[in-house]
Amino acid sequence: MEDIKKKLSLLWVARMLTSIQGDVLRFFEPGILEDIIAGTLDIPLTEEMLAVMAIMMLVPIFMVFLSLELPYKANRWANIIVAIVFIAIDGIGFIIPRPLYENIMGIGYVVFCALIVWYAWKWTKPE
Repeated sequence: MEDIKKKLSLLWVARMLTSIQGDVLRFFEPGILEDIIAGTLDIPLTEEMLAVMAIMMLVPIFMVFLSLELPYKANRWANIIVAIVFIAIDGIGFIIPRPLYENIMGIGYVVFCALIVWYAWKWTKPE
């Protein structure tokens, strides 16, 4: 197996774990668990919103596998396109006000996706 496939896959794992850790940290915000339990969040959680969140969590999981299994051309472009989409989505978080820890985690999200784009872009066709 080519080394670049492993790197891309591991970068998706790192992106995914960083995202999960950010979600865990969110539970430590004062009052957040109480608001979730009471259903008094500023933004109500709808079934549609949870479905979108599920998709957003599944994409990196699938990319871990696809980075190892897709053939060169499809692999390269899938990684570039999906990582750029995630950079754009993660970048929106820097526009809206949020706690410092979320900005720090957001930097991690963007760095991992930028590395995915970088490695995939530099990837040359195997002989």
